[in-house]
Amino acid sequence: MENGNIVKHNTFYAIGMSYKKADAETRGKFSLDAVAKENLLNQAKREGIESLVVTSTCNRTEIYGFSQHPFQLIKLLCENSQGTVEDFQKVAYVYKGKEAVSHMFRVGTGLDSQILGDFEIISQLKMAFAQSKEFGLDNNFLERLVNSVIQASKKIKTDTEISSGATSVSFASVQYIFKNVEDIANKNILLFGTGKIGRNTCENLVKHTKHEQITLINRTKDKAEKLAKKLNVIVKDYADLQLELQKADVVVVATGAQNPTIDKAILNLKKPMLILDLSIPKNVHENVQDLEGVTLIHMDHLSQITDETLENRKLHIPAAEAIIEEIKDEFLAWTKQRKFAPTIHALKDKLNSIKEGELKVQRKKNSNFDEEQAEIISSRIIQKITNHFANHLKDDNTMVDESIQWIEKIFQLETATK
Repeated sequence: MENGNIVKHNTFYAIGMSYKKADAETRGKFSLDAVAKENLLNQAKREGIESLVVTSTCNRTEIYGFSQHPFQLIKLLCENSQGTVEDFQKVAYVYKGKEAVSHMFRVGTGLDSQILGDFEIISQLKMAFAQSKEFGLDNNFLERLVNSVIQASKKIKTDTEISSGATSVSFASVQYIFKNVEDIANKNILLFGTGKIGRNTCENLVKHTKHEQITLINRTKDKAEKLAKKLNVIVKDYADLQLELQKADVVVVATGAQNPTIDKAILNLKKPMLILDLSIPKNVHENVQDLEGVTLIHMDHLSQITDETLENRKLHIPAAEAIIEEIKDEFLAWTKQRKFAPTIHALKDKLNSIKEGELKVQRKKNSNFDEEQAEIISSRIIQKITNHFANHLKDDNTMVDESIQWIEKIFQLETATK
């Protein structure tokens, strides 16, 4: 309480959207590149946000942070992306307090991933927190939470088989190509762009087909050449894209461009073509499907390919959830204790000052007063009383904020203003 008014505390929120409700186009609007992320963090700093973490991947864009109202975080996201508040409200989620904590645990441990057990998100969460720290947008709560999620992720990885077997969008891409393109070993494959999923897809194709059939084109040629050395594939100039498209049987698009880079105008088909668009936002215009012989498959379709591997992974969900519960409970116990620790300290100080006053009186009154004995007894009584209060505040059924207010009121305690 401050001057009789209740101070509005900052609350921990998780806001964002994922593949579950937002399609690729919508996720594309809300995706944040490196510049947008920096701008968002700078704006958060200017607007007095206490602490936050921002992640943006092809499957989700999220902000975890402290604010008085979630709209402060939603506003940051919308003002630094192509998305509008209206779009956000249609597909997004907002979690508060414990629900926001639980959400970060599920996301960080791969339970909420488009491909169950995909652990890539945890390294993105780590990097996002490191970046927030650089901007001074971290606090003890967030640091401890992120570390707890990392700990849960590691334990799930080592103690369960939730990420066993090869499965990912790139794995699904390769499966799709093998199932739908006959005689793949003798077909020409073109990789346009060097996005991670595209790279992995081509790596898997290299393992199963002849190297000389894969050609790589990227806007910046040096990136392509680095990758080509690793994969032992041919690199062509960006200027040759149209020519190479004519030769290709399979095109894997993995660019980071914000607008479509391939449309029907640049395709001059001589034979059937399979195009896999593994980019967010989409990089292949839907109009390519107007051409006879073109099959366009987007990442979202590939993610729906459930195979035995994914079914097997589902069996390990309960074990992963048990690990999350254990580590999450430790974290929540820490947050609770952190909340009431100042009150318990203040209560102890108050009882000690009452004790000091009483001992002073007894010293004057009683000539053979055993001060040492009185000190031991009164200190033990104070410890037992404060333990009772601490146990009450630790109890799961306790309304901590309400109890803290009552204790402070009854004992007229002065704790640091929250």
